[in-house]
Amino acid sequence: MGNKVVPGRMRADADGEVVVFLVGMRINRLRAVRSWLPALLAMRPMLKELAADPESGLLGYRPIGSGPRDFGIVQYWESREKLYAYAAAADRRHRPAWAAFNRRARDGRGGVGIWHETYVVPAGAHDALYDSMPPTGLGAAYGVTAPVRRAARSASMSAA
Repeated sequence: MGNKVVPGRMRADADGEVVVFLVGMRINRLRAVRSWLPALLAMRPMLKELAADPESGLLGYRPIGSGPRDFGIVQYWESREKLYAYAAAADRRHRPAWAAFNRRARDGRGGVGIWHETYVVPAGAHDALYDSMPPTGLGAAYGVTAPVRRAARSASMSAA
């Protein structure tokens, strides 16, 4: 995900099904460092592991957040199956981190909250338009394709 602006209107080159995974955490009690710090530090090694393995299915990601205590990542995956396979794999970083989080959560009394949402968007049911933007979101994950017609208000209107 570079910062180089792509001039003009483009659309994401995501013609098939799109899998979007949102994951995050919230620090509920700042003093509960033993609860939230390991959860916060676990994400970067997982993303690094996924980025180093093109077969993992992770296509791209971007940090998101809504406040000083909230941290999250939006991820784009090849398929729900590859996402779930990574989550369950005993030899990958997620499963041990998840088990450790659950052990700490029992004693942490809600010091940290975590959440995730998975969306499987069928082909033709997503729309992504970029105007003079660096590759972002789906465009960063799938790449961008030919300029969109000037009259089009959305990427789906430009597919004529």
